[in-house]
Amino acid sequence: MNYESGSIRDGAQAALPDYTGDDANRRRRKWMLWGAAAAALLVGLFLIFGRGGGEQAAGKGAGGGEQVPSVTVTAPGRQAVERLVSATGTLAARREMPVGVAGEGGIVTRVLVEAGQWVQAGQVLATVDRSVQVQTASSLAAQVNVARADAVLAQAELDRAAQLVDRGFISKADLQRRTATRDAAAARVKVAQASLGEARARNGRLNIRAPAAGLVLSRGAEPGQIVSSGSGALFRMAMGGQMEMRAQLAESDLASIRVGSRATVTPVGSPRGFSGEVWQLAPLIDPQTRQGVARVALRYDPALRPGGFAAATIVGGSAYQPQLPDSAIQSDDRGNYVYVIGAGDKVERRDVKLGQVSDAGVAIASGLDGSERVVLSAGGFLAPGQKVKPILQKPAASGTATG
Repeated sequence: MNYESGSIRDGAQAALPDYTGDDANRRRRKWMLWGAAAAALLVGLFLIFGRGGGEQAAGKGAGGGEQVPSVTVTAPGRQAVERLVSATGTLAARREMPVGVAGEGGIVTRVLVEAGQWVQAGQVLATVDRSVQVQTASSLAAQVNVARADAVLAQAELDRAAQLVDRGFISKADLQRRTATRDAAAARVKVAQASLGEARARNGRLNIRAPAAGLVLSRGAEPGQIVSSGSGALFRMAMGGQMEMRAQLAESDLASIRVGSRATVTPVGSPRGFSGEVWQLAPLIDPQTRQGVARVALRYDPALRPGGFAAATIVGGSAYQPQLPDSAIQSDDRGNYVYVIGAGDKVERRDVKLGQVSDAGVAIASGLDGSERVVLSAGGFLAPGQKVKPILQKPAASGTATG
């Protein structure tokens, strides 16, 4: 079989794609763009990793690979810290006066005061019926008049007898008897006057009076009530309205309190605190409770009700101790501690014993002398032996550092 060469060549060429023209140019440009992008990416990666490695190497060379944290520290020093003693107790009148019947008593006719009123010394609080006593006093007054009349008559007879004795009509013995009669009549006048004065004094004692100026705390008498000297106290008064708190203190706390120590008393249910001072300390300790009583004098205020319960804070002296904010104190199973910056700016643990806690901060009873550099905060992120960069903060004006 014979094929024409020209026909085969033309057919093969028609089957092959044509890469020469515009398509070939587009493919060439595409490959060139991809190559340029890959080259740029490689250059960027080289620059990034090359510079980072250089900086890391430089950092290692300069600081040895350590990152030193900065912490705020303070040197607390030592300042006067008041020792506060907490106590509870009852409110009472500083000088309570029970007022009862001083006389023979009787039926109460009027009660002139109410509980809560202020009265003056000698003011009548209640009156007792005195109808019988008034008649007795009238009888004694009449007896005084009779005795006076007898004394006047005896004196007149004595005067006449003295005129007649010189004439011999009356003997000197009769004159002496008349003188004795006159003296006896004068004495009977005095006896009658004394009896009348006693009756009037008894009648005056029928009125129940205030023994001193003060505040009436309670009233136990009503009109129609029969009272006597055995009826007990009908009224209770606070002399001058003076109040006090009888604070119960443990033996150890009582030993640190002195007469004149300042105190703040807060009655139960009241948001107010009342200033006072200790005016008396119990000379005895209760052997059962091992407690003693400190009596805190208070000025009168309607919120201070005798018999009520109250809490007190008493200043029991002062001591010079370092003071730190709460943020500086750490605790674990070994107790309380703080972090201090020692030699080489390295963290050291320092066990401490806490003292008085107040709004000013926490007093350190032992473990610090005040000259150390104490970490104020972030102690939970530090470890003993760690190196830090301390930043000193000066304590506040009150002597307590804050941070």
